[in-house]
Amino acid sequence: MIVLFSTGTTGRPKGVTLSHAALIIQSLSKIAIVGYGEDDVYLHTAPLCHIGGLSSAMTMLMVGGCHVLIPKFEPKSALEAIERHKVTSFITVPAIMAGIISLIRQKETWKGMETVNKILNGGGGLSIELIKDATLFFPRAKLLSAYGMTETCSSLTFTTIYDPTMKTYSQHHQTVANIKYTSVHQPQGVCVGKPAPHVELKICVDGSSPVGRILTRGPHLMLRYWGEIPAKAAHSSNESWFDTGDVGSIDEYGNVWLIGRAKGQIKSGGENIYPEEVEGILLQHPGIVGTVIVGVPDANLTEMVVACVQLREHWHWSHGSFEHLPKNKVPVLSGAILRRYCREKNLTGFKIPKVFILWTGTFPATTTGKTKRDQVRREVISHLQSLHSSL
Repeated sequence: MIVLFSTGTTGRPKGVTLSHAALIIQSLSKIAIVGYGEDDVYLHTAPLCHIGGLSSAMTMLMVGGCHVLIPKFEPKSALEAIERHKVTSFITVPAIMAGIISLIRQKETWKGMETVNKILNGGGGLSIELIKDATLFFPRAKLLSAYGMTETCSSLTFTTIYDPTMKTYSQHHQTVANIKYTSVHQPQGVCVGKPAPHVELKICVDGSSPVGRILTRGPHLMLRYWGEIPAKAAHSSNESWFDTGDVGSIDEYGNVWLIGRAKGQIKSGGENIYPEEVEGILLQHPGIVGTVIVGVPDANLTEMVVACVQLREHWHWSHGSFEHLPKNKVPVLSGAILRRYCREKNLTGFKIPKVFILWTGTFPATTTGKTKRDQVRREVISHLQSLHSSL
């Protein structure tokens, strides 16, 4: 067995005890669904102390592929390795993909598009803009996304976003590369695909709503948390259902729709708000390159929804309410413009952020690229308090 620590974005990391059998089963899933083989040259973009990096490394060992290792992920060293070693596959999280795309744009020539044929994304959904860029700069790559966690030995579900052999995008990404798709009664949230062959999933609902907590069971589950007494481990058996802590639904076709983390929900005015849903709407705006939604204490609402936004290059932020600048001026965004945009996207009124904050740096993240939401929240509270004190 092996002990890996969870990323701890909302609390203290826990040691997750995984069996060798679970790692083998995960590897077989990646071979079957992603299509890894002995001809692959795999670049280790994720650290081996993380379940995504370790499970992919195990898969490469199983198929006899070639491993390319770099000391730590940096866009420059990653791109150099892709070109030098003719890399065919790697994994990403949105932050890694954004860093790679940004640097490729600055290159006069890019040889990676000739060799890369498989990219597996995890740790959060890719925005429409990132998907467009990924298929532009990696036109031969099958682009997939996976949903999972350390406790489930990596990926629970997989979905193919783009398949170059068929030149088709997933129907769930409705406006990619100017191709429009229609979807009837599209469920709320982000589609993360269908479960891997060995994975059982179900939704624990409360009442008539199809939305609830996502539960799973099977041989992919952890044995226990490190230090937990085996006899008392609630999910030490494959027959026990493990609560992932995520909220979502399963549609009539077996697709899993992820809404967000149960622990991360914001309670505002008696309503539950999942930050990931609001972030997904804002990331569709062409001027937004990154966003984090947090809830801050409020006397009237219990918590107030605040959006921290990063602007795309050449966009400017206005603290006023005007929406257009004269011709030959750069495009502009403001809180009023983004609130109207949310309404146009049919985001329910109580979910629309009350405050928008321009975030000029990078969001604090773990070594695997996941945003430290609690740290962002603390910085937002400090920022708002300093504004009030200066009035």
